Amino acid sequence: MMSELSKNFEPQQIDVKWYEHWLNKGYFNSTVDDTKEPYTIVIPPPNVTGVLHMGHCLNNTIQDILIRRARMQGKNACWVPGTDHASIATEAKVVAMLRERGITKSSLTRNEFLKYAWEWKEKYGGIILQQLKKLGCSLDWNRTSFTMDDDYYKSVIKIFIDLYNKGIIYRGLRMVNWDPASKTALSDEEVIFKEIDSKLYYVKYIVSSDSSIVNNTHSPLTTHNYITVATTRPETILGDVAICVNPNDERYKNLIGKEVIVPIINRKIPVIADEYVDAEFGTGALKITPAHDKNDNELGKKHNLKALNTLDAEGKFTAEDLLAENPSAQVLAYNGIDRFELRKKIAEDIKAIGLLEKIEEYKGQVGTSERTGAVIENRLSLQWFINMKKFLGKNPETLSAVMNDEIVFHPSKLKNTYSYWLENIKDWCISRQLWWGQQIPAWYDEQGRFVVAATEEEAKQLFNTQYSINNPTLIQDEDVLDTWFSSWLWPIEVFKGISNPNNPEINYYYPTTTLVTGQDIIFFWVARMIMAGYEYKQQLPFKDVYFTGMVRDKQGRKMSKQLGNSPDLLGLIDTYGADAVRFGIMISSPAGNDLLFDESTLEQGRNFNNKLWNALKLIKNLELRINNTDTEILTQNFSILWFENRLSEAKTEVENLMKQFRLSEALKAIYSLIWDDFCSWYLEWIKPGFEQPIEATVYNKTITFFEELMQMLHPFMPFVTEEIYHQLKERTDDLCVKQQSIVNSPQSTVLEQGELLKKVITALREARAKNQIKPKDTIKLHIQTSKQNNYTFIEDVLKKQVNAENITYVTTAINNTIVVAIEDEKFFIEAEKEINAAALKIELEKDLAYQKGFLESVTKKLSNEKFVTNAKPEIIANEQKKKADAEARIKTIEESLNTLN
Repeated sequence: MMSELSKNFEPQQIDVKWYEHWLNKGYFNSTVDDTKEPYTIVIPPPNVTGVLHMGHCLNNTIQDILIRRARMQGKNACWVPGTDHASIATEAKVVAMLRERGITKSSLTRNEFLKYAWEWKEKYGGIILQQLKKLGCSLDWNRTSFTMDDDYYKSVIKIFIDLYNKGIIYRGLRMVNWDPASKTALSDEEVIFKEIDSKLYYVKYIVSSDSSIVNNTHSPLTTHNYITVATTRPETILGDVAICVNPNDERYKNLIGKEVIVPIINRKIPVIADEYVDAEFGTGALKITPAHDKNDNELGKKHNLKALNTLDAEGKFTAEDLLAENPSAQVLAYNGIDRFELRKKIAEDIKAIGLLEKIEEYKGQVGTSERTGAVIENRLSLQWFINMKKFLGKNPETLSAVMNDEIVFHPSKLKNTYSYWLENIKDWCISRQLWWGQQIPAWYDEQGRFVVAATEEEAKQLFNTQYSINNPTLIQDEDVLDTWFSSWLWPIEVFKGISNPNNPEINYYYPTTTLVTGQDIIFFWVARMIMAGYEYKQQLPFKDVYFTGMVRDKQGRKMSKQLGNSPDLLGLIDTYGADAVRFGIMISSPAGNDLLFDESTLEQGRNFNNKLWNALKLIKNLELRINNTDTEILTQNFSILWFENRLSEAKTEVENLMKQFRLSEALKAIYSLIWDDFCSWYLEWIKPGFEQPIEATVYNKTITFFEELMQMLHPFMPFVTEEIYHQLKERTDDLCVKQQSIVNSPQSTVLEQGELLKKVITALREARAKNQIKPKDTIKLHIQTSKQNNYTFIEDVLKKQVNAENITYVTTAINNTIVVAIEDEKFFIEAEKEINAAALKIELEKDLAYQKGFLESVTKKLSNEKFVTNAKPEIIANEQKKKADAEARIKTIEESLNTLN
């Protein structure tokens, strides 16, 4: 124990001391124990590229609160840490590292590149996990997993092969989301739509019979010999293969079946009809570019149109398809021009030949890459997909388990979002054109035939079986799997549930208990884990899902480096301490809603630490004044009896809030219990007078109360609570693993008396202050009440707290006193100082006016039929009580005023 307590709580050394102590004791470690109920959380694996930010702080603080609470409830708490290999983000980091060394990725073989990638991972990949220790996270570090660990890698490959053999994974040429920055396909869920300021270009397509116009003669251009098409993407015009109109659009009926000329390239394309086209939108005519738009691609398939690709993997113009169709096409001048520069160039060239009718400003939406921010291209590409409807059909529990609350979402409103996505699910593109990740286990021969197998040897055997070819020369697919294809196995494979399906750990820890994650990955991760759980374990992967909101700045903006509004979390921990940061993030974090972060909440957390520390110092000072000869019976001490019951009441409230995952409200309840009830009231009530001793029984009971308060607070603020627990007295046990005691039912009458006592003390202190009676000056207190029994047990505390030399009970008013009205009771303060009756009358009249106004507002609310019909019974009862209390207080004040007249 410390010989002398510092002025304020100093977290820096204390945080490090206790975290190392807990680690050395092995408190965070978990092993299979059939005598204990498991409580399992798997961390949402942060990217191996990540560093700790406010979102991580919120998410992991919540997980730590839940796991620490479970540990103190006697459960076998297991919190599994780990990281995700994050294909796109990590490859970008490695490419940047190589660039600094003067090396390009294209100059390396795959294996050479992967050596550099592993070098980067070993150097930087564990940073975020080490940072979680500073936050106090009680993870079982012996279980740290990585989605590219050898067993994990093999398990991902095993699942791919299994789903391929079941006909759920397939390879096909389809329109995909293409990220030109990372040069890879993305799933729909990895595309973020943003509103942008754009332009709408109105382009004229000449009907091919008017060849004189095309050949730049002086024939006039009229509305009868061209179609105007409005497009935001003139850069794709050279890939147009048709113009589509609605068959019922009278403007274009005579043109259906004819041909028009594509500007610049002068290629003839047909005018086709399809009811897909909205005749009221734009000009009612659409350019069809099947290689560069998903909807165009579907129309192209329907009408047997060819797809001409005009943009390469980097989003630059390529003439390859156009020259293959027409070797004399005059398009080489555009080769290699970036798509956005090309947009301007094509528009200028169309204008130069008189075919650009006008340009309008336009607000539109574009898809952007969730990782790189690049504008997405729709691109025809040969990729690997999961047939999600077929997969969902095999595992209907994916939807029903959530909708029937077998898996409970917190907040429940997200069930609607979840069901909508599943009911409108699309195939999942799972291949990525990268090197870092699990390489797709498909093997190709020289003719492009392929088999799917874990190893080249197995692939050759399959080739022999399927194609009757012995010892073929095979090349493995260059692509890797989507990162989410590995992380959807996370709650299973961290316990080796795929690589060793029937091991004791997967059977004990799975299904896990609670998942804490962000709403933004409900589709990326949550839904897919549920699918995988039912497919490979025939059961749900977790029982509760707590969705955090997004951490925003106090202006409501998303935190980002670009805005400069994302605070340095490690710096905040260094400044305020981990407990204050945890307090600050949790006190303003309503379940499932976005959090508006304000650093002032961290200051509030630091102040709370210091409040606890000052309470500790007060109690340690009382230790020096213990009277060991007392024989007082504790049941006769109202202060102790009241706080015992208040503690039981608060424990019950907090337990109910925690069961509902209302963690912020639970913290607020504990905060109020400690700051208000314990520090402001209880400690003041039991504190002995100047140079007076404190009874040993009272002191020891106070120590017990403080220990129990620290135990309640520990999951939220582990460091300060552990330190105070050990400072209170010498001990060999630790708060971190101290088991919770059984909660007794509180006595409502004692709690009501406590509330009465607080109310009376507050009112009398205010009256003393208003009338300038100094705290050290004694008074005589006269109480006019019909319920004298209510004061019998609290009289001693009341007398001490208002510095009254005696208390008497009266039936009539006492002249020349300060009158305080509380509901239907009156309190007469008799002081040596002469009472200013005029001033007292003014105060009572102010109070009367306020009470009448309050009564009017409550009466109005209760007269509102809509409110009475829709409000819960307890709310109506509360309003009725307010009305009755106000009426009683008005009556009491009016009677008091009569005595002054």
